[in-house]
Amino acid sequence: MAQFRLQGSRVLAVDLGGDAVKARHGSMVAYTGQMAFKKLTGGGDGLRGMVTRRLTGEKMTVMEVKGQGTCYFADKATEISLVRLNGETLYVESDNLLCTESALHTGTSFTGLNGMSSGNGLFTTKVEGHGWAAVTSNGPAVILRVDKSMPLRVDPGAYVAHTGTLQRSLKSGAGWTTIIGEGGGEAVQIEFTGEGLVYVQPSEKATIGGDV
Repeated sequence: MAQFRLQGSRVLAVDLGGDAVKARHGSMVAYTGQMAFKKLTGGGDGLRGMVTRRLTGEKMTVMEVKGQGTCYFADKATEISLVRLNGETLYVESDNLLCTESALHTGTSFTGLNGMSSGNGLFTTKVEGHGWAAVTSNGPAVILRVDKSMPLRVDPGAYVAHTGTLQRSLKSGAGWTTIIGEGGGEAVQIEFTGEGLVYVQPSEKATIGGDV
């Protein structure tokens, strides 16, 4: 079984003993031992995954890394968070998924107008099974808990990922004060209800539903 650990906060170290991991293509920065690198067709999900990604516009390219030793991964000096899955599903923006154990299944999940209006696209990446996943963020990720009595609203540009039994919906923050230029400027938010964890970054990427 691959062992995931952080080397500082911006480099992922994965100890391999003959097993494999799936990582963002080009994210390897160093390795020790013997490693083999293989680009995976369709992001590792075969022909179906390749067709889905072409239809959804996802541009994530995945490689398989297999061998004996330690491989180090990083992506543009972004911060890295480790997520342990024990049968749950991780929903994550494709730009924020760095590496997963090979036993985890990756696919796509339809977000509909919620994703398109927030600028994150019609689909998001989902990771399922038992094992480790590494997620990147611009700045240290903040993990916020959601329960049934306490919904959470997140700026679309700050959203990274979530786990648990959460429902997401698009909410408008635009009112009369926003329209005349006296509001807070946050026109659209994603509301999460249910129970689970939401990962947000202390940096906002540009989205369609940004400031009014």
